[in-house]
Amino acid sequence: MTGPSTAALNRFEHVPLAVFPTSAEASRAVAREIAALIRSRQASKKPVVLGLATGSSPLGLYAELVRMHREEGLSFSNVTSFNLDEYYPIQPSNPRSYRHFMQAHLFDHVDIPPSNTHVPDGTVSLSGVDVHCREYEERIRQAGGIDFQILGIGRTGHIGFNEPGSPKRSRTRIVTLDALTRRDAAGDFGGEPNTPRYALTAGVRTILEARRIVLMAWGQHKAEIVRSAIEGPVTPQITASFLQEHDHVQFVVDRAAAGALTRYRTPWLLGALADQGLEWDAAMVRRAIVWLSQTRKKAVLKLTDDDYNEAGLQDLLRIQGSAYEVNLAGFYQLQHTITGWPGGRDPARTRPGDAPVRPLRSPSAATFPKRILVLSPHPDDDVIGMGGTLCRLVEHGHEVHVGYQVSGANAVSDDALARALRFVRDSGVAREADAKNIGSLCETLESQGALPETEEVHKWKGLVRRQEALSAARVCGVSSGHMHFLDLPLYHAAPGARRQLGEADRSAMRALLSEIKPHLIYAAGDLDDPHGTHRLCLHALRDALASLRGETWVKEAELWLYRGAWSEWSTDEIDLAVPLSPQEVLRRRRAIFCHETQKDMALFLGDDRREFWQRSEDRSRRLAETYNALGLAEYEAIESFKRYAPEEFLRDLPL
Repeated sequence: MTGPSTAALNRFEHVPLAVFPTSAEASRAVAREIAALIRSRQASKKPVVLGLATGSSPLGLYAELVRMHREEGLSFSNVTSFNLDEYYPIQPSNPRSYRHFMQAHLFDHVDIPPSNTHVPDGTVSLSGVDVHCREYEERIRQAGGIDFQILGIGRTGHIGFNEPGSPKRSRTRIVTLDALTRRDAAGDFGGEPNTPRYALTAGVRTILEARRIVLMAWGQHKAEIVRSAIEGPVTPQITASFLQEHDHVQFVVDRAAAGALTRYRTPWLLGALADQGLEWDAAMVRRAIVWLSQTRKKAVLKLTDDDYNEAGLQDLLRIQGSAYEVNLAGFYQLQHTITGWPGGRDPARTRPGDAPVRPLRSPSAATFPKRILVLSPHPDDDVIGMGGTLCRLVEHGHEVHVGYQVSGANAVSDDALARALRFVRDSGVAREADAKNIGSLCETLESQGALPETEEVHKWKGLVRRQEALSAARVCGVSSGHMHFLDLPLYHAAPGARRQLGEADRSAMRALLSEIKPHLIYAAGDLDDPHGTHRLCLHALRDALASLRGETWVKEAELWLYRGAWSEWSTDEIDLAVPLSPQEVLRRRRAIFCHETQKDMALFLGDDRREFWQRSEDRSRRLAETYNALGLAEYEAIESFKRYAPEEFLRDLPL
């Protein structure tokens, strides 16, 4: 028997679930099901009605349907579609509108009759909204109802724009968007003040009346809300949980989005691991011990046989012999992640009795000093995610390089740029032609309240971020000659367009790696980035390493992934924990403060203006408190990393 039994799963999971290794495989599977439905209806000369969603989740699905139309002759001539929602008010030609999204990603590339595509009208007058919504419901009814409804899930657990508190009986209507939903969309609209406060959305009952429903979710940032929707109670606070009551629904997720489910996070609660095709390897033992310690609120070495028995971990006791033996195994694993020498110690200065540098395992572990490359997707991710470790690596004498992968220009507000331009203009140091252009931009902002989205403005904003990165790196001691600004083209997608990785991005990454030939690579592994930049930058690194895998230095290198502003590694995932002193925490804060425009942007987007530095400090302090609660040493703060050998990274990392 492999995998937990159906009966065991049903104790926790209240909705059918399909888990795929990657979002691409999952999207292809859903596309095949939709294609089969379309073709079967065509064979019987019947129409098919699809309910469609927007956002990042269905992009792979739409791309696969377009491919099937072009390469396999899949026709959409008998398809009628109804979209879930639309911002209000908004023009359909606006690149941020959902009508524009659907045209760009599906409708313009297949043979669906334009008159058969329906999206709520974001231009209808406020007085006419209620009538329009009733008419939208009537058009769905006249079409015969939704045969196949595609859904995504928002961070608040919403389906469509049915925000927390939406009743099960709700129909298509105008809604006020949740603050978190608007914050997630603010980057697309150039700040919270420009983000619509309202939307038109199909209601929960409208969705539940579909004959077949598939909810798709990708990535670790969706894991907790997916768990709540699948394993939690049915509640209006998580409208996706209403799907538990539908007879023909399925959640289709990738492995990362399923990561918080009981079957993956705590599989021992479903029965003996051997019966599930699993084993008590070192990683599983550590996960269970950390979970038990936190559940029982006891230090690891204080856990007893009764604690293990009462938590369903008798199997672990049987294999290890006693709580004493299990506790020691877990404690030493955790203890061996801690080191104050993340790059290794100088052998010439090592004395008998010095603490071992435990986590390093590559052939180059004894090399000193090391060439180290820290990759920062945005210009501030390095100091936010690992600023203390960065300072430590420089202080220990390593050759530290920082590669800034994108310019970060999109996160500079017009007002922040205007301050810099006024300084240049008023200083009188600019050439006459440049001064004229600068003066024109300043006048445009003063008269129109916004700057045009031109290449010139983008370059100016990128230069502002570059100067901030230079200042922050100087705080950390990094030489300006070891700072590399790649400005990857993937960042320069047009408004409303999907960012995509291209050969120019891979080539730039290959060139940097080949130039430095690092012994250690630190890269941002924070796939919770809601805008996808971190994911694409990590993908660029993976592809570059794949093309260089025959190089000796690649085989001997180690890769460490840090987390950025959005999440932290789970304690049982951490391979390297670097403790920071109070002085190092303050130095990291000074480095983060160099990114002045990001404090402005956080305020502009509606966030706490201290958000990034405060979030970084809170996260690293919480981790230190977690280690302390497990019975390890007490520190001011800890920065954490997960280790990959390049071959493991190329093989296993879910992107």
